[in-house]
Amino acid sequence: MIGRQVSHFYILRTLGSGGMGIVYEAQDTRLPRSVAVKFLKPTLLTSVDALKRFKREARLASSLNHPNICTILEVDEAEAQSFIVMELLQGRSLKARIAAGRLSLGEILEIADQVASALSAAHDQGIIHRDITPAMSS
Repeated sequence: MIGRQVSHFYILRTLGSGGMGIVYEAQDTRLPRSVAVKFLKPTLLTSVDALKRFKREARLASSLNHPNICTILEVDEAEAQSFIVMELLQGRSLKARIAAGRLSLGEILEIADQVASALSAAHDQGIIHRDITPAMSS
């Protein structure tokens, strides 16, 4: 996928993967911005149920407006593959921060509060994340 252009997004590098998808950093060739693009994992492309869940996730997530949740910018399909385009967050993941050294109690409480607030906002819209990891939090 890296080095390919899908629709108007040039795929630059892998950011991570979760239970259903792989997320890449990409350059939007129409607008001067970097974005995160999530594709359904190749092993799930033939699963009708997985595709339905992926599209439902995109639809529900696009209704969220919260400072600790990535904004959905676009949902599209190209080359017979659906994808979700999101804002690209800058900074280090929680996983990287933990690996760099001990966090203070204040930092831990602030992070926990932000994650809980984001999850609460998602749950209020009927969204259950199912795959929260320190690599996804920044």
